Amino acid sequence: MVADHTEVAGVEAISFPRAVRGPPENRCHAPRDDLGSPRPVEAKENEVPGGAIIMSLEGDAPLGVADHGAVRRLTLRDVKRRNALSERMLAALAAALDAAAADPAVRGVVLAADGPAFSAGHDLKELSARRADDDGGRAYFEALMATCSSVMQAIVRLPKPVIAEVAGIATAAGCQLVASCDLALAGASARFCTPGVNIGLFCSTPLVALSRNVSRKHAMEMLLTGEPIGAERAAAIGLVNRVVADDVLTEETMALAATIAEKSGRTLAIGKEAFYAQAEMPLAEAYAHASAVMTANMMEADACEGIAAFLEKRNPLWQERDR
Repeated sequence: MVADHTEVAGVEAISFPRAVRGPPENRCHAPRDDLGSPRPVEAKENEVPGGAIIMSLEGDAPLGVADHGAVRRLTLRDVKRRNALSERMLAALAAALDAAAADPAVRGVVLAADGPAFSAGHDLKELSARRADDDGGRAYFEALMATCSSVMQAIVRLPKPVIAEVAGIATAAGCQLVASCDLALAGASARFCTPGVNIGLFCSTPLVALSRNVSRKHAMEMLLTGEPIGAERAAAIGLVNRVVADDVLTEETMALAATIAEKSGRTLAIGKEAFYAQAEMPLAEAYAHASAVMTANMMEADACEGIAAFLEKRNPLWQERDR
């Protein structure tokens, strides 16, 4: 079996052919690609519990990309800079998210990190170096903040669930990255903080994602004190879904991702988009929007197949369609 190589903004990702299930006998739609089994290859660099993962990095690329069935795993790899959201890292993330969105075989994304920090947020050395610009760095700062905000919104807009796997500490924009994901699992030793206030730079962009995940008072406490909170506290206030032992974090995260990836990719996309759209609407408008979405969803091939499979007491065969 020969691996297919694709380059993503300084990242060399190796993916392997996915298993294909035969056509349904007499259903509402045509054949589709299956979820896919773990690759029948030997792991050479990294292995995630539950199946083989092959990863190859191009030079000192800040981001690793690896597929496991229908789950794509993105790993922040700039350990020396504590996985800071530098220009290179943001560019690599943007490209990798776009690639995942465009790949019909991907039904879920896990965002993880190597090293003791999930992400330390913006690279302060990179920012400070631009103070020497003629405008004191203003144009650069504006462009970088716009880029970072675009990446965070790309996670929300991605038509596939994104799960943060948080080991170590996530600070400032790193905490924002966690809050931007649809779901998050944390290792027991993980910590979270928005410490910008301590250095005279309020975490104004991180607060956008943070305040949409936790209550205002909990968000303000983190923002005003800059003090770190532990994983259990993060779960209690809604920043992460749950806390697991550090040594099973990857296993638990990949298991959750695999469970979600078994669902209809089209239905997941419809549901994720509807969830975020209605959350910003008044109650009556939200119900009107959700009703229209559900009606349209009923007309989808996967809804036809899924309901038929339920009534016939069999497993559904999902249709993946180009949209």
